[in-house]
Amino acid sequence: MDYETLKLIWWLLIGVLLIGFAIMDGHDMGVGTLLPFVGRTDLERRAVINTVAPHWEGNQVWFITAGGALFAAWPLVYATAFSGFYWAMMAALWALFFRPVGFTYRSKIHNAAWRSSWDWGLFIGSAVPPVIFGVAFGNLLLGVPFHFNDLLMSTYTGSFWALLNPFALLAGVVSLGMITFQGANYLMMRTEGGIYRRARTASLLFGVLTFVTFALAGWWVTGIDGYVITSIIDPNGPPDPLAKTVETAVGAWMANYHTHTWTKWVPIATFAALAAGILFARLNKAGLAFWSSSAACAGIIGTAGVSMFPFIMPSSTDPRSSLTVFDAVSSHLTLGLMLGVTVIFMPLIVIYTSWAYKVMWGKITTEFIAANEKSVY
Repeated sequence: MDYETLKLIWWLLIGVLLIGFAIMDGHDMGVGTLLPFVGRTDLERRAVINTVAPHWEGNQVWFITAGGALFAAWPLVYATAFSGFYWAMMAALWALFFRPVGFTYRSKIHNAAWRSSWDWGLFIGSAVPPVIFGVAFGNLLLGVPFHFNDLLMSTYTGSFWALLNPFALLAGVVSLGMITFQGANYLMMRTEGGIYRRARTASLLFGVLTFVTFALAGWWVTGIDGYVITSIIDPNGPPDPLAKTVETAVGAWMANYHTHTWTKWVPIATFAALAAGILFARLNKAGLAFWSSSAACAGIIGTAGVSMFPFIMPSSTDPRSSLTVFDAVSSHLTLGLMLGVTVIFMPLIVIYTSWAYKVMWGKITTEFIAANEKSVY
């Protein structure tokens, strides 16, 4: 398999891992975000927690695998992003710390203040990371202030507060709306009664919010500076970020939609999936609403990917230093070996995850929680 093909395959595979994370760990985070609002009593909140508590650690495999793949397939992106977005990444990790301890310790003590505190801790650990991830994607579309020297050592010249610009915050709202919509539809499938009704209301609210903010972000992107490679690139050549010239132009992120018209179907399908999810939630078709919101997650991430292609991490201070699919990758041998490992282990992840959900599927009710006080979260 030639080098160019491997580069493109790994662009797709990392996209698949991010989509898997948004769908699987996304519904966990969506449920955690809704926890303090859809559960009115302690039993109701325990019912909400038990819809995701047996699975959330397994779903984190998508997040961990995406990070590992980023490190191995795109080492320059990994190094530059984690140094430039250091404090943002630390904030996401600090928030994530609330999830394992919250699930473990929340119901250990029969004390209302104790349990309420952990409920809000689970809310923070579920709502903050997707906002930060969305803000990061927003800044990628705007360009990140970094540059390489002749030894390919990167220097980040921005600040944490500069990341919190209006467009990036809008992208954060899109991300939060997307995962909360996903979580609400999942809760509709796993609960009944008052929890179900509140989850349905949340699904309609966050479905509309995601639809509107995604449309607004798309309109905004048409008016910001995008990036375009103006020199000839060798897709099979060795990785060298400085061996190209790059220019910025207003609306350049729309170029792929004009050059490859089939890409227009990605955002169109995303809007269709969001609309279908809202409609199915309205009609109390929880399963169809969940699959529609899952497709919307894939579409939102896919839209960002096809808009930026071949760029992965554009540089706003030195456009030539921008990292692309073709010059930020590992060696031919590394990509080939990783592909072999992925072909073996990716199906295993899907198989054991599907089995776990099948075995533990069913409605979680307050009556079940009360009858199994010692054996549930």
